[in-house]
Amino acid sequence: MTNDKRAELLVQKLGFDFNAISKKEVQELIEQEIKDFQQGSSEYIRLLCGYLFCLGDITDVPLLERVKHEINFDVGCMIDQEWIDSLKNGGIENEFVNSRKVIVDGFVSYYKDFQADNENEYSSVMFSSPLFDE
Repeated sequence: MTNDKRAELLVQKLGFDFNAISKKEVQELIEQEIKDFQQGSSEYIRLLCGYLFCLGDITDVPLLERVKHEINFDVGCMIDQEWIDSLKNGGIENEFVNSRKVIVDGFVSYYKDFQADNENEYSSVMFSSPLFDE
């Protein structure tokens, strides 16, 4: 299963009722990803971290920082520093951070209709290009 497909299935499973989502489950999935990192799983890890941000517990900042700074550069770029800063400042808008509501709304808007790309279809189209023909 592709990592984008894992992200799509996670959105279908968890939805966006943040009062009903198990923080422990999200934390465990993140820990599993840290332990068994799969190349190309940046979107899936970003989604998990976004869920953790939306759950809104400042005690999760160290876990988000671990993901952002300890896996690899690509994953680090996918984890929004604004999520971490917002948790630290209580979700208050300032010069560098949007309000918690704006950030959560942006997360939901981005992922509510998330669908995995068909990687096999993309690969076959890409490599059937005249650019790759001999």
